[in-house]
Amino acid sequence: MSALRPTARLAVTASAAATRSATRSATTTTKTASSRLFSTTQRRAGGGMQYDPPTGWLWGVRPGEKYQNEGWENIFYFGFCGSLGVFAIAYAFKPDTSIQTWALEEARRRLEVEGILEDPHPENKPK
Repeated sequence: MSALRPTARLAVTASAAATRSATRSATTTTKTASSRLFSTTQRRAGGGMQYDPPTGWLWGVRPGEKYQNEGWENIFYFGFCGSLGVFAIAYAFKPDTSIQTWALEEARRRLEVEGILEDPHPENKPK
């Protein structure tokens, strides 16, 4: 480059800068176009403000005022507590299916058959 005249050097530098700028804008356009394919458009729904500003009161109820239940609360309380009760009863009366219980009963049965261990309930023995 040092062999070129100063005006030619400026022309080469200007053309290189223009090429870089064109490459950058083409890359940016390609990125923007490709990312738009997977982007979602912003939903513009009206209806007013959805934010309740804080009032400083616990659950928004001032002291001395009575809290009013919403419609879903009683259904939730009865459904949640009722299902907990049903599952607790089902869990309490579920059969014991552990391998340790089975192995203990099987060992006791085999020892009773061999005569090593006496039957703990001789009255239930078939005659």
